[in-house]
Amino acid sequence: MSADFMRQAIALSIENVRSGRGGPFAALVVKDGAVIASGANQVTSLNDPTAHAEIVAIRQACRALGHFQLTGCDLYTTCEPCPMCLGAIYWARPDRVFYGNTKADAAAIGFDDSFIYDQLPLSQDRRKIPLVPLLREEALEAFREWERKEDKIRY
Repeated sequence: MSADFMRQAIALSIENVRSGRGGPFAALVVKDGAVIASGANQVTSLNDPTAHAEIVAIRQACRALGHFQLTGCDLYTTCEPCPMCLGAIYWARPDRVFYGNTKADAAAIGFDDSFIYDQLPLSQDRRKIPLVPLLREEALEAFREWERKEDKIRY
C-alpha cells in the first residue's frame, strides 16, 4: 500500500474536474511498485456510461499486460467502487483495491448508486428496467459451442 499512489489518483481526479473532461473520479493500476495504467472518469466526454475511472484504468492495464486479469496488481481509486466497477474489479481479479472517498461521500454530491443496489434483490418483474427472457433455446447454441470447444480460455 502506498499513499503516494492514492495521492497521484487524487491529483488526476482533480485535474479531470478542472479540465472539464469528466467527473471527480480517477484510478491507477499498480504492479510491482509502478503505475501501469491510469484512468479518469470520461462518462460525459465520451458519452459512455461505462467510462468510469476504474473501468478505463482496468482496460488500459489489461492492454498493457496483454492479459484479461490483473493478478499481482493493486487498484487505487479515489472513490469506493459503484456496482458496475465492483463487478469489473472482481472479473479482473486484482490483489487489492484501495479507495479514498466512500459511496456516502459520492452520494452527498449527487453520485448516488444506491438505486442500483436496491434493484438487485428484486425479482426481474419488479425491477425498474424489466429483464425479459427471449429466444433462450436459440441462444443456448452459443453455450453448447463453448462447452464443445477444446481450446477455450477460461475466465
